[in-house]
Amino acid sequence: MKSSLYLKEIFSKCEFPAINKKPDDYKNRLTGALLGRFAGCTLGVLVENYPVEKMREIAKKSGTPFPPTEYWHEAENPDGIQYGVDKRTSFTLGHIDGVPVDDDVTYTILNMILLKRYGKNYTVDDVGKLWLEILPYACTAEECALNNLKNGVCAEKAAEGNDFIEWIGAAIRADAFGYVYAGNPEAAAKLCACDAYLSHRENGIYGEMFASAAIAAAFITTPIEAIKIGMECIPKDSALYKDLKWAISYEDTLVDYAHARKLLDERFEGMHCVHVQNNMCAVVFAVILGKGDYTKTISQSVAMGMDNDCNAATVGSIVGASVGINGIPEHWYKPFNNKVRTYLKGYENLKLTDVIDDFVKLHEEFSK
Repeated sequence: MKSSLYLKEIFSKCEFPAINKKPDDYKNRLTGALLGRFAGCTLGVLVENYPVEKMREIAKKSGTPFPPTEYWHEAENPDGIQYGVDKRTSFTLGHIDGVPVDDDVTYTILNMILLKRYGKNYTVDDVGKLWLEILPYACTAEECALNNLKNGVCAEKAAEGNDFIEWIGAAIRADAFGYVYAGNPEAAAKLCACDAYLSHRENGIYGEMFASAAIAAAFITTPIEAIKIGMECIPKDSALYKDLKWAISYEDTLVDYAHARKLLDERFEGMHCVHVQNNMCAVVFAVILGKGDYTKTISQSVAMGMDNDCNAATVGSIVGASVGINGIPEHWYKPFNNKVRTYLKGYENLKLTDVIDDFVKLHEEFSK
């Protein structure tokens, strides 16, 4: 298959670190990663792609701390419906009852289902079949791929004619692969690649590999070290790797979210705010600024702007895996009330405990 050759060539360019360590207290860390992801996403949704100054104004008007250290007190366009399911007020302080719907939430569940159904040897065709069966709609690269599938294009070619192949879409689908291969970043990076291939190419695929590997590594090390390990799981001749090296060079000198945003705007002037390169660098900056503290990490991530719900979800997953659920303040996850909603057909309402148990079983199976 064309995808196999393409991905084999990518893997041959990677210098994967020889790391494969069993995490201690996996379920605690998995719970931290999953709920950490969902909380970061929930915090970022209401200000997705907003300019920093606009976020400051909304915070001041609503009485929300900024950078936000709790959920937003008010939502612009409060009656707007997110993905046809939840009102925007469902993301605000005092009104959250369950993890509200978003693509960053839905794709984590989608890829859990993918791995439950097809296992570690799933193919690009398997991804396409599952999308056609339970994914009703999508955005940007995913929308193009899904429309191609609906029009009879085979999964191997679903990314063709797609202007978004290096946007962030594949990277936000990374987490499930990092969860099941916790402690084994190389395996996580390789496992996610067929998923990425359905809709992305080149740096778009590398973004998912980087995120999956960093999340897998976070189960056994600090967030900043996990980022560095994730970087080593993509080709070093890629633009994304060079950009990540640039971002990590500010490890000892980055001041705050405003400084980070200024650096991003200067380096990536003219790049779309949903591209993978600028946003993965924003992920690096948030981890640097957070210094292993969950609240500070997602707070600085959201305040930085860009695709801030996606980025806060990713850093929430990384830090959550590193510190475990006991390292996340309760106010971020208590309102979830053991419920998560998606827009997947047949999986609209799930229990968080069931999702966690499914990932635990997958991890045990994949680690054999």
